[in-house]
Amino acid sequence: MKPFLLVATRAEDDAADEEYASFLRFGGLAEEQLHRVRLEKEPMPPVNLADYSGIIVGGSPFNSSDPEESKSAVQLRVEAELGQLLDDVVARDFPFFGACYGVGTLGRHQGGTVDRTYGEPIGPVEIRLTAEGRRDPLLDGVPERFSAYVGHKEAVAQLPPHAVNLAGSATCPVQMFRIKSNLYATQFHPELDVAGLLTRISVYRHAGYFPPEEAETVMEAVRGSAVHVPPQVLANFTARYAR
Repeated sequence: MKPFLLVATRAEDDAADEEYASFLRFGGLAEEQLHRVRLEKEPMPPVNLADYSGIIVGGSPFNSSDPEESKSAVQLRVEAELGQLLDDVVARDFPFFGACYGVGTLGRHQGGTVDRTYGEPIGPVEIRLTAEGRRDPLLDGVPERFSAYVGHKEAVAQLPPHAVNLAGSATCPVQMFRIKSNLYATQFHPELDVAGLLTRISVYRHAGYFPPEEAETVMEAVRGSAVHVPPQVLANFTARYAR
């Protein structure tokens, strides 16, 4: 099969490597089946979509809705390069899966409103599928209600006019959406288990998701949680589009 391409932007090696390993494990992929480019380290190399089965965008410490003047030179470059990639991906309706940061990038690229209205603290939330979500092939085998891990400062406040809302939560109305037939984004993290989330809490304890002194309390709450369904969404994506 042709590999998938993971576009990553996490500068911290622990978080970046854990994320890559999680996408491998829950996507059912071997290392040669998931190429990775770390945009925070180097510019986007030339990407020929014909060489790949699909594109995956991981999470990020970047917030696409931040004021332009507050963004670093690296973030501005990353956003420009992702925008150029999405120009091609959307035009071709090429298989795309964006986890968390993918909501901001794909949502803004397609004319949606992304802001801090529906941010959610780190931890599990109950996700509920919409009627369209219950019919979507990427959610095959997923129950109408399930728990998933979230932790984000920004979210979609208004969907692009041509997007289909597939899932939401009580605190964030858009947890998953689709553009055209093959472009998906989730606000929740389908690649996370307890160990992965604990790594991120440790790495990002000073990133403003919670008061740093509360990190151990947040970790303890996560250790007591049970989240098993979301990886099925990622597995459905890789199974559906592997070619």
